[in-house]
Amino acid sequence: MPIGAELQPGGGVSFRIWAPLPKSIMLVADGVEHAMQPEEDGYRSAHVAAARVGSRYGYRLDGGESILPDPASRAQPEGPHEPSAVVDPFAYRWTDAAWQGVRREGQVIYEMHVGAFTREGTWAAAIDKLPLLKEVGISVIEMMPVAEFPGRFGWGYDGVALFAPTRLYGAPDDLRAFIDAAHGLGLGVILDVVYNHFGPDGNYLPFFSSTYITDKYENEWGDAVNFDGKGSAPVREFVRENAAYWVREFHFDGLRLDATQQIFDDSPRNIIAELTAAARDAAGPRSVLVVAENEPQEARLVRPEPRGCGLDGVWNEDLHHASHVALTGRREAYYSDYTGSAGELLACVKHGFLYQGQRSTWQKKPRGAPSLDIDQTQRVTFLENHDQVANSGFGKRLVDLTDRARLRAMTALLLLGPGTPMLFQGQEFASATPFLYFADHRSELAQAVAKGRREFLMQFPSLAGVELDAPAAAATFDKCVIDWSERAANAWAVRLHRDLIALRRDDPVLARAASVRIDGAVLSEEAVLVRLFGEREERLLVFNFGRDWAPRVIPEPLLAPPTEKQWSLLWSSEHPAYAGDGAREPVDADGCWYVQGRAAFVLAAER
Repeated sequence: MPIGAELQPGGGVSFRIWAPLPKSIMLVADGVEHAMQPEEDGYRSAHVAAARVGSRYGYRLDGGESILPDPASRAQPEGPHEPSAVVDPFAYRWTDAAWQGVRREGQVIYEMHVGAFTREGTWAAAIDKLPLLKEVGISVIEMMPVAEFPGRFGWGYDGVALFAPTRLYGAPDDLRAFIDAAHGLGLGVILDVVYNHFGPDGNYLPFFSSTYITDKYENEWGDAVNFDGKGSAPVREFVRENAAYWVREFHFDGLRLDATQQIFDDSPRNIIAELTAAARDAAGPRSVLVVAENEPQEARLVRPEPRGCGLDGVWNEDLHHASHVALTGRREAYYSDYTGSAGELLACVKHGFLYQGQRSTWQKKPRGAPSLDIDQTQRVTFLENHDQVANSGFGKRLVDLTDRARLRAMTALLLLGPGTPMLFQGQEFASATPFLYFADHRSELAQAVAKGRREFLMQFPSLAGVELDAPAAAATFDKCVIDWSERAANAWAVRLHRDLIALRRDDPVLARAASVRIDGAVLSEEAVLVRLFGEREERLLVFNFGRDWAPRVIPEPLLAPPTEKQWSLLWSSEHPAYAGDGAREPVDADGCWYVQGRAAFVLAAER
């Protein structure tokens, strides 16, 4: 890397840092001070022959008493406030030489918080669960942020040592072993990274340079990162190299970029495009997957350069919001822009984003941009994620917010739709384990964070006056640790997800849902049909979230079977294997329709 601590072939360690702000800087390695040589543009370097793997080091600025950790440290064994450690990033013996990486098409993503994924909360413990994910049909794990952050637990979005995997989940090589094991099972792993702000506790970057942050833009998460102002070139290098580092040294299969609407850059080439290209270069012949969270769902992110940033996908919040209203009936706050109608759900299936430039009543401004031209697989779809589960106030999962029949039907819409689906940890076995906002900060900051969290949730009138779990309380975090005993208790949910993913992967028409012609129609206020026209076969998908539908007349041409064929039931969410009440053929021998309520069906055209 251009900065950090690098073991040298001839022995010792070379240290390099960008520090234009302090007048003097001393490297302190294993308790011994070493002068650093100035270079151009504020860089400084030193070589220490006695330094080795495990050496603790840091920097003393302008003769001060404190020794600050390295901003590009590869390890912080005692946390972000303590000395950095020299690491050999090439000591681990990889076994994934044949791994080809991850492409966008055909993936089912699984969002994971390592600390809450198992009771141990480590990468080593998480390895044991990987076969269970593979069995269900998961193909890519999206790991929530792991860059070092303060405290005993946290979501990871307040990371401050961006190159150091947090000591909370194990050693750096434990992370490598997790990814290596995943690749051995045929699972890809991408990392959630945060480049829109730095964490509030343990961020020592401003001590080394005043140009890491800028007041040019308003950032809802704190100070905006300086990507286009004076002194921004090394800042861009810092972030660009970080993106490449995770791919190169840990074999991550790509990145998920957090809150990209808060990454501000007026440069000729946007930093998002630049870091994405760096990640792809670092992968060499392997394929990588780069997706973004972006509240306005800007299609430019996935368009190729120079029109766009060249990403592979962007999160589809619209499908989540519309499906949430359909399942729960609740329309508070940002959900007020949605009705949960069959028409909205059909529009999500056919066109991806609902808001493509229309005015949002909740935001009181236009939202989104035209995106009818982008590939459906470039939209990452989901019914749950860490943010949306936690935003319920009590961290409730959908299994506790709606009835099972509707949840099964909506799960079918997610997993059989043309977007790239994502599940949140435990969702595949209908986990009722809540997921709350937790962050272990020191007292004053903890109080400020709790206050900010409460103010954010006050957009939901139903939470006014309700006592919320304290983010800094250990009990809050403990509530969120997945209870894996639920997997056996909810075998119906495991079968549901496994069968739907297999249908999505293996059916000759559904497997090509993103490339075949799709049409659809609204059957009732709560029922919708989707027809997929394959080259040789067709499929009819019916989703009914309301009452039984038995029309006296059928003036909808999409319900008509192909020439000399009839519709036959291929799959139903009401099968007893999924704890359903039993499935019946939606079409009888006379062509009369009877569609069960709160159910989803897949029909094939047969002679």
